[in-house]
This record gives sequence, structure tokens and C-alpha cells, in this order.
Amino acid sequence: MTESLDLNRSWVADEVLSVLRCLACRGHLKECEGDLVCAGCGHKYPSVNGVVRFVDAQQYAGTFGFQWHVHARTQLDTKESQRSERAFRRRTGFCPEDLAGKLVLDAGCGMGRFADVATRWGAHVVGVDLSLAAEVAARNLAGREAKIFQADVFQLPFAPESFDFIYTIGVLHHTPDCERAFKMLPALLKPGGRIAIWLYSGYNNWYKMSDVYRKITRRMSPRLLHKLCYGVVPLYGIHQVLRKIPLVGRRASGALAYAIPMAFHPDRTWRVLDTFDWYSPWYQSKHTYEEVFRWFESCGLEDLRVIEQPIAVQGRRPLSPEANQPQGEKEMIQCAE
Repeated sequence: MTESLDLNRSWVADEVLSVLRCLACRGHLKECEGDLVCAGCGHKYPSVNGVVRFVDAQQYAGTFGFQWHVHARTQLDTKESQRSERAFRRRTGFCPEDLAGKLVLDAGCGMGRFADVATRWGAHVVGVDLSLAAEVAARNLAGREAKIFQADVFQLPFAPESFDFIYTIGVLHHTPDCERAFKMLPALLKPGGRIAIWLYSGYNNWYKMSDVYRKITRRMSPRLLHKLCYGVVPLYGIHQVLRKIPLVGRRASGALAYAIPMAFHPDRTWRVLDTFDWYSPWYQSKHTYEEVFRWFESCGLEDLRVIEQPIAVQGRRPLSPEANQPQGEKEMIQCAE
């Protein structure tokens, strides 16, 4: 039996099935030969390559499908590197004891980089992604406490008050309306549940030149753009040389970085991936803490916290409507690594 057939036979755990809802009538879903079928209206959501599809196409997220099929395992942690786990802590403020045994939604899971971390911490993860990266995540997380769906953040197939925790890292700013995308999520939290998001910062002038280039790069074929991104490999070497020149070297490197923005990750493959990730998406918005706090507060979230790496904010759904306050506590937290 082929791998794809094996994947199609995967079952949906009762815990996850209980919170799934039909997009057409909001009825309960049941499993039928690997697919999901609405018990009310009979609408069918097919399973393809181990992933149930709640959308018909990738829409504006096609470059991410390409990206994560090419770099399917680049950002997964290894015994030698825990980069993704450190990034997860810095961008959510969550710790292993927070997520252990909890039902967690990863909104925009990509190839499963952060779901990998959450499941290692003992969480039961439901991951959704609009792109075909969902297939890669399903393979990377096979055998874990995780279930992956291809779905749109603007029309999610879940009942209200389903999840203990929700996180979305580097995703919502790639949607047509970041604020509206965020506001789809808090209602899915259980009372007392927490949500954490990480978005691109609106305070960074580095983005200005890249936004000029993106008018062209986002229209390129993903394959061509990915090849062009290998240009950052020798360019990184030029920066290393410039920075060794006394007095003017660092300024020259800074000027070059402003003129040709690129990722500066020490790992060559990560550098190419991060540069492609920056220049390829159709949508890419930047945000400030002021506006993100307004989003949280307008959704009735409380105990608002600024996390370590901008722009990262965490909040909690009140235990009861009476517990809701107009403005939650704002504090800096850092999860011990």
C-alpha cells in the first residue's frame, strides 16, 4: 500500500471530531471512509493525501505551498538545534507546563514547525493552513497528537469555545485583512483560554526598500524567485567582509542591507528560506502594539501581555462575561528557556 493511501486511512480522534462543524450548516461532522460528512446537511469534506479539505484551492497562499514542499523539514528541531522551540517561547510566552494535555489550535501551521514543538510539550494540536503545506505538516507530525486540516482562517470549521490555547505565528499578516483574521479566533477559546499572536513589526524602517521590491517579486513564479534567493549566499559573505573593515565597514554593511534587504541567518538554507518567505507572499502587513492591543481589547480579552519578540501579544478569554475588563494587565513576560 502506498504512503498516500495509508495517510488517507488516518482517523480523526474523538476529541477533535467533537469540535468540528460543517461550514455550510454548522452541523456536527462524522467520519466516513476517511472523509468527513455533515450529519445534518450531508455535505462532504474529502480527505486527500491524509488531509481533510475545507477549501477548494490555496487562493493567495500558493507560494507557501511551494515553499514548504521545498523546505519540508528545514525548520524542524534536531538534537543539535532547538531554534524553533526558542522562537516559539519568544513569540507566544507559552511554556511546556501550559500546553501539556491541552487542546491547542495552530492557526496557519505551515509545515508544522511550531506544532512539532507543541506536541513535544504534550499538547494535542489541531493545525490548519490554507496552503498545501498542510500535507507536509501531516507527514511531519505523523504519529504525534496532532490533526491537520486545509482550511481558511476566515471560515474555520470549529465550534465556539473549543480550544484551551490558540497561537498563530507569522501568519495573519499574510491575509487580506489581518485584523479581521485575528478576530475570527478568540470566540474559539474556552473561557479562561489563552491566545498568542506574532506579527511583523510596523516600527522597522528596514521594511521600506523590501516593500518596493515586493511589488515585483510577489508576481514572480515561486520557482524563479526561489532560485534568485540563492543570491543571498554570496551576499552574506560580502557583509561578513565589510564588517571587518575598521571605521566604515559596519556602516557600509548597513547601507547594503538597507538597499538589498535579506535574511541574515547563519545557516545557509535557513537564509534562503527566510528571504524567499519575505519576498514571495502576496499580502504582507506590518503592525504596532497600539493597534494589536485594540484588537485584543475589542474582543473582550484580558490579562494582555507583551511577549519577548515584537510584535507578540498574548491574552486570555475571561472566565465569565462579568470578569471582562475594558483593558487587561499589560506586562512583559519571558518564558524561561
